[in-house]
Amino acid sequence: MKPIEKQISYTTTNTYLSLNTLDKNTKNVWIVFHGIGFLSKYFLNYFSQLPKDENYIIAPQAPSKYYLNNDYKRVGASWLTRENRALETKNILAYLDNLYQSENIPSHCKLIILGFSQGVSIASRWVAHSKIPCHQLCLYAGGIPSELKPEDFYFLKDLSTQIKIIYGDQDPFLSGQRLQEEKLKIDTLFDGKAQLINFEGGHVVKKDLINSLAD
Repeated sequence: MKPIEKQISYTTTNTYLSLNTLDKNTKNVWIVFHGIGFLSKYFLNYFSQLPKDENYIIAPQAPSKYYLNNDYKRVGASWLTRENRALETKNILAYLDNLYQSENIPSHCKLIILGFSQGVSIASRWVAHSKIPCHQLCLYAGGIPSELKPEDFYFLKDLSTQIKIIYGDQDPFLSGQRLQEEKLKIDTLFDGKAQLINFEGGHVVKKDLINSLAD
């Protein structure tokens, strides 16, 4: 007899971190999505060199935490797996919508949304699903979900959103056939308007590159 999968709903709570102060002097608000194996508190270190008075950084936390190795000391997290992906995506989008509403970002600030590695899939899904009005959408060393369509991003044209695709020339997760497929997908989704930024290196976050994204 086959097991029967059932579903329940319940209230859950998740954390996120912010860096610096959001006030009248803030020029840029960043919402940054870490990759698999990260925690938001460590991912924020890559944004520590941005001018503090002008940049306010929000780092959502992936919900699924786990030990990274057998000594059970270092903890990382994952946004999604292929298991129950649709349901997990729905939960994550609800979390992000709540976070966005809670922060109440002032209209004078430019919003920069950045995803790294697995965070690319979350950043792009959230922007597309919730129609987030961002100044920049930066997709760094990750793949865009195959279910997303050009019409999901049409609203960004009216906002003159800058689309920036960032990858290392030695990234083992984004090379060869995979890279060519991603470039074709990017051209289709963003009508050839995305800016490709290539750097020397592998699957790493570069602080100097992050700093250059700030207006």
